[in-house]
Amino acid sequence: MEFRVLGPVEVLVEGRPVPAGEPRQRAVLAVLLLEAGRPVTLDTLIDRVWGETAPPGARRSVYAYVARLRRVLGAADDQPLIRTSGGYLLDADPQQVDVLWFRTLLARGEAGAALDLWRGEPLTGVNGPWADRMRRTLRHEHADAVVAWAHAEIRAGRVETVLMPLSDLAEERPTFEPAGEALIRALHAAGRPADALVRYDRIRRLLRDELGADPGPALRAAHQAVLRNEGIAVTRPVPAQLPGDVPAFTGRAAELAELDRTGSPIVCLTGTPGAGKTALAVHWAHRARDRFPDGQLYVNLRGFDPEQPVTPLEALGILLASVLPHGRAAPAGLDERAAQYRTELAGHRMLVVLDNAATVEQVRHLLPGAPTCAVLVTSRDSLAGLVSVHGARRIPLGVLTAPDAAGLLRELVGERVTREPAAAATLVEQCARLPLALRIAAELAASRPDATLRALTTELAGQRRLDLLSDSGDPRAAVRAVFSWSLRHLPAAAVDLFALLGLHPGPWIDALAAAALSGRPVREPLAALTRAHLIHRVADDRYGLHDLLRAYAAERAADGPAALARLHDHYLGAASAAMQVLYPGEAGRRPPVTATGPVPDVAGPEAARDWLHTELPNLTAVAAHAAAHGAPAVTVRLAAILYRYLDGDQHSAAVVVFETARAAARDLGDEPGEAYALNALAYTYAQEGRHPVAIERLEEALRLSSRAGDEVGEARALGNLAMIEEQLGRYESAAQRFEQALHRFRRLGDRTGEAHVRTRLASVEARLGHVGTARGHAERALAMHRRSGHRFGEAWALNSLSEVESHRGRHAAAADGHRQALALFRELGHRSSQAWTLDSLGVGERRLGRFGRAREHHRQALEIFDDLGERFGQASALNGLGETYDACGDRKRALSAYRRAFELAVRTGARDQQARARAGIGEGEAEPGH
Repeated sequence: MEFRVLGPVEVLVEGRPVPAGEPRQRAVLAVLLLEAGRPVTLDTLIDRVWGETAPPGARRSVYAYVARLRRVLGAADDQPLIRTSGGYLLDADPQQVDVLWFRTLLARGEAGAALDLWRGEPLTGVNGPWADRMRRTLRHEHADAVVAWAHAEIRAGRVETVLMPLSDLAEERPTFEPAGEALIRALHAAGRPADALVRYDRIRRLLRDELGADPGPALRAAHQAVLRNEGIAVTRPVPAQLPGDVPAFTGRAAELAELDRTGSPIVCLTGTPGAGKTALAVHWAHRARDRFPDGQLYVNLRGFDPEQPVTPLEALGILLASVLPHGRAAPAGLDERAAQYRTELAGHRMLVVLDNAATVEQVRHLLPGAPTCAVLVTSRDSLAGLVSVHGARRIPLGVLTAPDAAGLLRELVGERVTREPAAAATLVEQCARLPLALRIAAELAASRPDATLRALTTELAGQRRLDLLSDSGDPRAAVRAVFSWSLRHLPAAAVDLFALLGLHPGPWIDALAAAALSGRPVREPLAALTRAHLIHRVADDRYGLHDLLRAYAAERAADGPAALARLHDHYLGAASAAMQVLYPGEAGRRPPVTATGPVPDVAGPEAARDWLHTELPNLTAVAAHAAAHGAPAVTVRLAAILYRYLDGDQHSAAVVVFETARAAARDLGDEPGEAYALNALAYTYAQEGRHPVAIERLEEALRLSSRAGDEVGEARALGNLAMIEEQLGRYESAAQRFEQALHRFRRLGDRTGEAHVRTRLASVEARLGHVGTARGHAERALAMHRRSGHRFGEAWALNSLSEVESHRGRHAAAADGHRQALALFRELGHRSSQAWTLDSLGVGERRLGRFGRAREHHRQALEIFDDLGERFGQASALNGLGETYDACGDRKRALSAYRRAFELAVRTGARDQQARARAGIGEGEAEPGH
């Protein structure tokens, strides 16, 4: 059982609200909750509920209210509302009562978690002098919590997250000095000292004019910090992504000297596999890091992996994640990402290491435009285009010289090399003087301290006759022999696991996926392979293979189909478990999956989101690999499981996964599966404003579903076509399509589909002026989603109901509903929906006259839409900004926003957004560029 007062006064039993009665009954409950664990006398209850206007029958009314509350609370095993001498006591743990838990968390220093408990105006629905006093007290506590949270965020470098909440608080309470001090420090840390000084001057004048006081010590100290440029926090940490320097690095003196003196901003280290290109690049980068104080970026392009090299789009996503401000995602398109990347690096002194590139095209978009940055590329390819077109300097890397190779072996093995120089020389040549092979051979020698080097070379020579390639002069053949020799000295379980790891198509593998491949426990085999340098740890519990080792492992893999089937089952089960945590209400819309082994610990929304974000490269790789290697049904199922996650802010991955799933379903002759993928693709294209392509995909999905007799697929396609009609401002046509979809979902008994359609239909009907009908749809959708525990659907139903409330002129209620929806979307991590909700909340705040809040909400929405490349949303947010600027009297900025919105709306065909922009600009000025 849960009790809430930080918003509407509510009681929740097993997570669902139960009726708490009429306002005075709620007031009695509120008094008892705020005194939870302490007895409250009858006189105190009467005084706080009625004040000085208590009627003669107040005592009887309290008895009646308490009796009703006890019946409501009786759903719990133990009755918490207890009669005491002269009054009552509500017996509840602090964690059950949001206000008590809020104070507990705040005392622990967990201000962020404490603020998450707030759902709006405290004690909503409770009136009277006591309630007003308590609201003021709680607002003070909330303000203190915001300030405490803001200081913690500033210290952590997450400055951008605090600017809007602090601005809101400063606007609401302009003379509240702690908020002013925190905002000044945040503006200073964000690189906006002029704004910080303006804010200080404004607070100083307000304090003088309204209170006749001077700023306090903390406020003055913040002002002085700005003036002296002290303590500026960076909005993002300086990236330092270089892998660890190679232990016992030896030789390459000539190449290091050339790297030191080269004046070219682009250098390519090229050479044979295993020659130590990565080791040299990383070693030199560590030596030279002081020349690049703004950071060092590193990405392994995996250009010669047997399966999936990193695409330029993916590589830019990795690089931008390190240089964009906290919380901002990369744009969706390749050209847009490349432009953003060049913008972020401009004016900075940074080193970019692009390891293991396959082609010039893989690298071209990753080159910064800034002459202050340097790029170091490693590749087996000569990368002639980088030299001829981009002026890169090529440094070819051959095998080590004999003295350098012997020196490396001596560093790794020790005095045994000095005692057996002839055997050491033989071992060097058997390893083709390649650093990678030498390191593996040295590890084997070190693991057998009692064996002579001569014995080891004899053993390796014997193995050469079995394993060397036909061309004995090929240095890769020697490496293959050393790999094989290395495996002979490992436990059988480690050897078996190593071979199976070569089948994994993704960039890394965690222990659970490795266990799925193997079908056996892997903790000790993974440790053995790590000690033998056959795999390397890339993060906690995640492992990678050098591309040579991956190719060699794949050659050795036996039982491949069965192992891949287990791997596919693992990823299907793990993805399904994560999606079940985030979107339990859509379980019936995802393919059923029975986990055949352990799945990741995704007990809460944050853990589920983190797992999906981290594993997305692997999930994408598995989808593509399964489709290309005889398991297209896995691709189709995995795509359907991931749908709701991918449509949130993973548009690039969504296109890849669903295009792959579409082709896989077509290969299977699975028309419903192909239609599902087309529906998902169409939604992504519609969000990007590519409506003609989206409509084409949906019409094809509708044809396929009809031919297959798949009414669910038909209903989805009709609903998505209606959504596009809505975006284009064709509300009558949208309503008709939604009604067709609704009819099918109801006939099928698909409650989730029905609720989704009712949610959208409510918005369309409200825009057509049918407010009563709209409200009925929205309320029914909200009830259906809440009954099924579908929080995503509940949030969208709250948005639709809020839109209806706005059409009824109830703007405060509308804003409150949008805030509740926003909290749910943030919990789920669905950024696209967050942006739409922020945009709607901005409209509501403007109608309430809170222009500062409205402006920040629209700006936040626009920033997310920009990140996601959602042009329709960009147009809406820009129109909202224009309307807000107009309301503030800032006509110049309003016109700029309207014109940008108009241009976007024309490109996307969004007629309603065009009309909004035209109305804002005025007759005769509506053409772009006027």
